[in-house]
Amino acid sequence: MSDKDKKPIVIKRIKKVAGGHHGGAWKIAYADFVTAMMAFFLLMWLLGSTAKGDLEGIAEYFKTPLKVALQGGSGSGDSSSIIKGGGQDLTRKSGQVKKADTPQDKKTINLEAAKAELERLETDKLKNLKARLEQAIDASPNLKQFKRQLLIDITTEGLRIQIVDEKNRPMFDLAGAELKPYTKEILREIGKVLNDVSNRISLSGHTDAAQYSSGERGYSNWELSSDRANASRRELIAGGMNGDKMLRVVGLSSSVLFNAKDPLDPINRRISIIVLNRKTEEAITKDEGRLEVQEGQDVAQALNKH
Repeated sequence: MSDKDKKPIVIKRIKKVAGGHHGGAWKIAYADFVTAMMAFFLLMWLLGSTAKGDLEGIAEYFKTPLKVALQGGSGSGDSSSIIKGGGQDLTRKSGQVKKADTPQDKKTINLEAAKAELERLETDKLKNLKARLEQAIDASPNLKQFKRQLLIDITTEGLRIQIVDEKNRPMFDLAGAELKPYTKEILREIGKVLNDVSNRISLSGHTDAAQYSSGERGYSNWELSSDRANASRRELIAGGMNGDKMLRVVGLSSSVLFNAKDPLDPINRRISIIVLNRKTEEAITKDEGRLEVQEGQDVAQALNKH
């Protein structure tokens, strides 16, 4: 073959550019950028339209979400938070997470519970004492015959034991403070039982409304009721009651009638023994202490004047 018949061989190399100016990768990147910017501007708008307190709640939530979920407190379920939820009902908008009690709240609750428990125990103790007294009366042939004259009940002040007169069976000599033999026996039996409790005792004497001929100027029902109360105190101690248990002995004349409809009824003549509960004992002690302080101040002022 001659040189003229030879044809040159031409090799074309085409450089392929993926997409060139018409590729789509940049569109995806741009879309991501626009989405991010939209989210950023939404965030800025929310932050600008949210109150300072709500912002603090959001910040706190994202700081410790697990702690809030487990322990409660200000957070996702709290009514002050912008983020709703928490508790059992997710549709509720108000907070459902109970705030933890402060140490002061817990202390107050504990003190109130302790006081209530002490009062309950003290009431149970007085009820047991009442039952024992009733059993002692039923078990004693001498006391059983006076059962109608022994009135035992629980009051707001404590356990009250009242020994009342009957028409044909008075506790004292007529218009006097001398105890009848059976009244001494009753008081001594009661005195034995009263030592079994630590509570203090209040004792008061009462008369009916019948007045002495001399009226209130001489020896009257006030003196008589006081003398009878002290005579009863001595018999309680003779029966074995510790004298230190006696907190108050008063004579009330006919100012507190048992039967107000009939002031001359013999039942109004009585001795009232109260086994005081702690609340009443503290009230009496506080009032007496305040009275003594006031009297001392009055005496000091009088001396200074002179």
